[in-house]
Amino acid sequence: MKKNILLCAFLFVSAIVFAQSKPFVLKVSGEAATPLQLSMQDIAAMPHCTVQANDRNGKPHEYSGVAVQYILAKAGVATGKELRGENLSKYVLAKCADGYEVVYSLAELDSSFVRDLPVVADTADGKPLQEAKGP
Repeated sequence: MKKNILLCAFLFVSAIVFAQSKPFVLKVSGEAATPLQLSMQDIAAMPHCTVQANDRNGKPHEYSGVAVQYILAKAGVATGKELRGENLSKYVLAKCADGYEVVYSLAELDSSFVRDLPVVADTADGKPLQEAKGP
């Protein structure tokens, strides 16, 4: 269940997505040493992993995408051994194209603390995400 919730929150983005009428942009800003603006091509070029998760109707799917931890590390956000002390109070506010918003602590997005990492998925069951599900 936890993996499903984490995956659903990141199917679209891990930071801010502009309206779907504009080209897809995944934006990482705030306390990022290297703020990022990633296109679908940028995400496609990053290392991918697959996860099994159920959609909101309980139907199982295989999603492929980039681990949120990888994207945060690329942006210079504290991860791994740096994620100690005051860094544990930091968080990610994910705003999705459909208006969904959720807050995660950095620890919830880091393999030092959790086994199943959330991903920014770009495919479901081997096909690009549908327009209604993501860019």
